[in-house]
Amino acid sequence: MKTAVEWLEEKIKANPFRIENDKLWNEAKEMEKEQIINCCIQTTQDCYIAIMEHLNAPLQFTDEDLNDQKLEAEQYYNETFKSE
Repeated sequence: MKTAVEWLEEKIKANPFRIENDKLWNEAKEMEKEQIINCCIQTTQDCYIAIMEHLNAPLQFTDEDLNDQKLEAEQYYNETFKSE
């Protein structure tokens, strides 16, 4: 799987026009954001799974858990990476 930066580099080399490059840059930023958020969610779930396995407790994610994880991941992204 390509990272957003690798994807952008490939697209820019194939298309040197400024307007198109701005569009590609925005697409790459969205891809990178999605990758970071998904990584945060997966890390949270992996930690939760490890704790529940250690406690020999049943494992169950509710829709509310998943929504909370997504909100926390988006908050982390905005606080850490968003410069606008």
